[in-house]
Amino acid sequence: MVRNFVSCRWAVAERFNVVVAHLMWSVLCLCMPLSVFSEEAPSFTRDIKGLLSDRCIRCHGPDAEDRHGGGEYGLRLDTFEGATEDLGGYAAIVSGNAQKSELVIRISEEDADLIMPPPEAGEPLSADEVALFRRWIDDGAKYEPHWSYTPIRRPIIPEVSNTFWPRNQIDRFILAKLETKGLVPSQEANRMTLARRLAIDLTGLPVSPEQVDEFVVDTSTDAVEQFIDTLLSHQGYGEHMARSWLDLARYADSAGYADDPPRTIWPYRDWVIGAFDNNMPFDEFTIAQLAGDLLQDATVHDAIATAFHRNTLTNNEGGTIDEEFRSVAVVDRVNTTLSTWMGTTIACAQCHDHKYDPLSQQEFFGLYAILNNTADADRKDESPLVSIPWEPLDVKRRPLEKELAAILKAVPEMKKITPKKQVQPRGEPPELRPLRKHTDTLRRKIAAVKTVTVPVMEELQDDKRRVTKLQYRGNWQDLGPVVKEHVPAVFPQPELADGQRVSRLKLAEWLVDRENPLTARVLVNRLWEQIFGIGIVSTSEEFGSQGELPSHPELLDWLACEFIDSGWDIQAIQRLIVTSATYRQSSKPTPELLEYDPENRLLACGPRVRLSAEVIRDQALAAAGLLSLKKGGPSVHPPQPNLGLKAAFGAGIDWKTSAGEDRYRRAIYTTWRRRNPYPSMATFDAPNREVCTIRRPRTNTPLQALVTLNDPVFVEAAQALARRIIRESEANVEAQATRGFRLVLTREPRPSEVERLVDLYEETCAKYTTQPGAAMAMATKPRGPLPEEILKHFDGNVSEAHIHLAAWTVVGNVLLNLDEAFMCP
Repeated sequence: MVRNFVSCRWAVAERFNVVVAHLMWSVLCLCMPLSVFSEEAPSFTRDIKGLLSDRCIRCHGPDAEDRHGGGEYGLRLDTFEGATEDLGGYAAIVSGNAQKSELVIRISEEDADLIMPPPEAGEPLSADEVALFRRWIDDGAKYEPHWSYTPIRRPIIPEVSNTFWPRNQIDRFILAKLETKGLVPSQEANRMTLARRLAIDLTGLPVSPEQVDEFVVDTSTDAVEQFIDTLLSHQGYGEHMARSWLDLARYADSAGYADDPPRTIWPYRDWVIGAFDNNMPFDEFTIAQLAGDLLQDATVHDAIATAFHRNTLTNNEGGTIDEEFRSVAVVDRVNTTLSTWMGTTIACAQCHDHKYDPLSQQEFFGLYAILNNTADADRKDESPLVSIPWEPLDVKRRPLEKELAAILKAVPEMKKITPKKQVQPRGEPPELRPLRKHTDTLRRKIAAVKTVTVPVMEELQDDKRRVTKLQYRGNWQDLGPVVKEHVPAVFPQPELADGQRVSRLKLAEWLVDRENPLTARVLVNRLWEQIFGIGIVSTSEEFGSQGELPSHPELLDWLACEFIDSGWDIQAIQRLIVTSATYRQSSKPTPELLEYDPENRLLACGPRVRLSAEVIRDQALAAAGLLSLKKGGPSVHPPQPNLGLKAAFGAGIDWKTSAGEDRYRRAIYTTWRRRNPYPSMATFDAPNREVCTIRRPRTNTPLQALVTLNDPVFVEAAQALARRIIRESEANVEAQATRGFRLVLTREPRPSEVERLVDLYEETCAKYTTQPGAAMAMATKPRGPLPEEILKHFDGNVSEAHIHLAAWTVVGNVLLNLDEAFMCP
């Protein structure tokens, strides 16, 4: 509402059509849907708040600078006190009396000059929406605090009629809601489907057909639980979990902006992977990343963890002002911290009070002040830095240092001949000159073995601390009053001793305090989203008033309580979710269910989710037998299309393809350049990580098919899959088609599917019989000549081998491009 809500109040009161409007309303009530007059009273949270937020709060909410109408400070409709304020004999809301409430009069108005919201602000409220407001006001206009700002309390487990279906308490919450809707759960997915689903969800990798077969025939009562525990301890678990966290951390191997120079920060990525592998409690995980340097007896690993907030962009362009971009980085840290841990978008409060949530600009800069006193300052050298031990470099350095030490011990005189004393070496004994040259060479080689350094957070000393001032309209040069460190008043406040300020460590501890109403809810919702494709709160990035309400609020709070009481154990929550009957359901909905609940918000069937960019690539390499499970270390450069990037953007982004097993590492180890993200992953919705990404979109475009059909990685994977099919199958074509199918999709193919694959294989063989050159290219480029172990299957006949391998490469390409291959079933 962008006009003065009460500017024409007396004109409205004097007009006869107000009376007519009420008479028309009485007639209209007789024609309204019965749902509007259901026995259930309107709920502020469920029915009213969303309408206020969408249609009214922008002009009648927390932002005092942009508030319209009402008294001296404008009309507020986001609070009971503001909405019921006496405006001179009338009020926007008269509790218990909709007929006298100015809000109802104005939203019922027909005159374009008087109606609210005004025409330029959008469509008028519907008759049903007006009726909801009337009923709510007549019922007392009870305001409720925003659901996500209320304390987390353990709810009562609901009773259900079907007591046989639930496997754990999650199922009772899901089933209770299904029963109120007259719905029943879907049947349980078969073991093969469940095996693929679990493996993809927990490790991001497919399991082998042999592992699946073993799981299928396991009749023990805890077979599924044992399979889950195996996956949770799999070395791929931490790598898979780290992917989504690195989106939040805006991790990249470059510093950003136009220049986008390389940045050595991969040890932070490895720290995150290790934290998930070791199931580090989430409260410790949080504190280490936000304030590891402030911990008592902090270690190098604690310092590396603080690189979470050194992933901010650094501008090295000529003519830029370091302080400006240092301030930009601090703003980004405020936004990222609130988004990552509290699902709260606070960015608009940098310039003005939040228009929808009770978050002021003063509070934004209270958080800014907490993060404003670290030693980094948008410097090109990325300081402060910490050196870390890294075995490959130590292996190079140790023998050189050992040899030098042995020489100096054997020839004590050499200690006196240091490089500084060699400017005038006339007093050097001739017999020592060759040895001196050798020691000089050793010293140069040792110096050439560079150490690995990582940018980290480091708090300024008290005498160098910056004074934080409010920035008018978010302008770093237009400063206002001094702002002290503090957190938003709408949340429980951290406990502080007299004179103690809110440090980064206090902020981190406050985020994972059990009384914080958001962190646990946000994290369990994110874990739920990673498995079901959509969170209990579908807007996982927004838990404020502009976000969606939770589909199962009691379940969300129960999971949050479980999370806290488990000691912030991420794997405990994941285990709860994937052992539930809800998770085990078939993902095939009936036509009726699909029409009733197209987004599967009620969870009457299991999840079916498109794989992430990284999993699509890793799965192709794994099915082909190419995937390297090597862990950690510097980021790598797998093959990518030759896009002429060097010519277009200069040598700074030249991509030198890695050799050996680094060519086939998991996608999480791929070099992440912000200005030039890896093409195949960008096509499948991976972000450039310039800013924190809470939730990736899932798009479906023709470019994606072009990638998986033609990208060098997928072409090579199809060739390797063809060789694996020949190597691991019986000689008959049906067995080979079945093997290829199972390597990609896990399950047994149906006879009709085998028949179609065999037909494709035979047609392609016939084609390549007349095109030997094309057959050789399809079978060997870029994978290379066929090895002897493949040729022996064709009695050494290279031409025949090329034809059959080319045909199986085409089949492999088809298998890797099936819709089912891109889905978690």
